[in-house]
Amino acid sequence: MDKPFFLALDFRTSEDVKHFIEQNDFYGVPVKVGMELFYREGKEMISWLKDHHHPIFLDLKLHDIPTTVEKAMYNLADLGVDIVNVHASGGSEMIRAAKRGLEAGAKDYLPKLIAVTILTSMDQQVLEEEIYVKQKINQAANRLAKLSKNSGADGVVCSAHEAAMIKEVCGKDFLTVTPGIRLADSKADDQKRIATPAFAKQNGADYLVIGRSITKADNPKHNYYRVLEEWNNA
Repeated sequence: MDKPFFLALDFRTSEDVKHFIEQNDFYGVPVKVGMELFYREGKEMISWLKDHHHPIFLDLKLHDIPTTVEKAMYNLADLGVDIVNVHASGGSEMIRAAKRGLEAGAKDYLPKLIAVTILTSMDQQVLEEEIYVKQKINQAANRLAKLSKNSGADGVVCSAHEAAMIKEVCGKDFLTVTPGIRLADSKADDQKRIATPAFAKQNGADYLVIGRSITKADNPKHNYYRVLEEWNNA
């Protein structure tokens, strides 16, 4: 991919997506398809995006018993997306099962498998008081990244604040995909561990995931190029 970020298509319907892409001439840009869109539009949405040359990160965050995840990944493998993911907290056996499913189901192309460490909507208080993880959030993310790598994942979803540390432990070729990216003048919304594109690049991110700073902007195309410029000049 020649562009450093996935544009999050957090829209309800395929009509909304097509209108947004056409209106802003975003044909061919890398995109993230999440639960909201995929659960409604499914394979047909993926096919349309592929027909228009979009690299695709299918962000479903699978988390279930290993057998179920393996079978689900087998079914997702031949969609032709570039990246799929699971929750690292599902454990090593589940991650390995996900990789087996992808390898068995892939035809022309094997998607990259990445694992979510700690959601960027969570902070230290949530981690300790609700999830009962008695580690600093960066330590917990680092531990889950090492688990993911040792279980066959190609990378992780992590906060930009943890990307450099994960690279140090897991190697420079281990992918770090960082959501929670905001332009400096954008709202944080429901994200807690946010970062600018420049900070993410400087701290070791391979790819960004950015949505509302662009999709909710008065001028989405202008903000899209602001992100590119900030990344390139970081």
